[in-house]
Amino acid sequence: MYNGAVVTEPVEPAFLDADNRAEIERYVVSRGIVRADEAPIGVASAGDGNMNLALRVTPATGRSFILKQGRPWVAKYKHIPAPFERTLVEAAFYSAVGSHPSVAGRMPAVLHLDRANHVLVLEDVGDAGDFTSIYADAAIPASALDALLEWLERLAEVPIPADGRAILANRAMRALNHEHIFHFPLVEANGLDLDGITPGLGREASTLAADRVYRDAVAALGHRYLADGQTLVHGDYFPGSWLKDGHGVRIIDPEFGFLGEPEFDCGIMAAHLMIAGCGPAAIEKVRVSAARRRLDIGLVAAYAGVEIMRRLIGVAQLPLAYGLDRKQLLLQRSRRLVLEAHRGLS
Repeated sequence: MYNGAVVTEPVEPAFLDADNRAEIERYVVSRGIVRADEAPIGVASAGDGNMNLALRVTPATGRSFILKQGRPWVAKYKHIPAPFERTLVEAAFYSAVGSHPSVAGRMPAVLHLDRANHVLVLEDVGDAGDFTSIYADAAIPASALDALLEWLERLAEVPIPADGRAILANRAMRALNHEHIFHFPLVEANGLDLDGITPGLGREASTLAADRVYRDAVAALGHRYLADGQTLVHGDYFPGSWLKDGHGVRIIDPEFGFLGEPEFDCGIMAAHLMIAGCGPAAIEKVRVSAARRRLDIGLVAAYAGVEIMRRLIGVAQLPLAYGLDRKQLLLQRSRRLVLEAHRGLS
């Protein structure tokens, strides 16, 4: 079914239309991804991601696969420009971890890469869903949590050769992420209708944005985030990037991956467990893992605090059903984690 070829033509990229099944079919057949006798294909959205065109393509015979195309904009917010090369960076990430089974074994296999059109075709690791359900029920199996932490530990051990470091610096995506994590949420009158999400949330955001000590500490963390590091990190290690399957968990979407500080991934993970209300036992697992790896637990805490803030008052909102009282408590926790990072994840 798949020939594994890397296609380099045409020079001008062709942007696929998710609503045009015939166009998608012509594309996958012309690229040799699907044989003509495997048509017609079925096409459906693959998840609720914000950044890219992501489709589950199902031939009439054979296994389904995921077709992913990055465009020079954010798929969910077309007015926001985004680095066009992100799909190629993601492909480089998969290539970097490919010879490390403990990492690659929990990620989808790359089946096809079309560099000219920035299309990545990936193994479909199943439609059982991701772990965003934890925002509703705070339930994540201990075995899944252990596997997610173990994966981060193994990822940090992947060596990156000198000729692979430039693309995996991923500076353009980091610049975009930096804006939406460390800057935009704390800009007064940034245009977000937070009260339309949760009445009263706009006032809480304004209070936090007016806290110069907090704002300066967040800015300092942002400078750390932008500095190149030595360790390969996933870059967006949250429940939407964790998939459920019969083997426990799979990890997807490393397009924000970069060479930086491993504390970042750990902090993002801890933040989402806190947002979901998973409880102290889950947070303690993160702390123990970080301590075993000799990470800077204060830095883990500080990154967690910033992630809580940006997910509550920034653009990348989560499916949270709770109201203002709980969000107030989380924003207070964000401030404590950032300004009292020496206390760790408490």
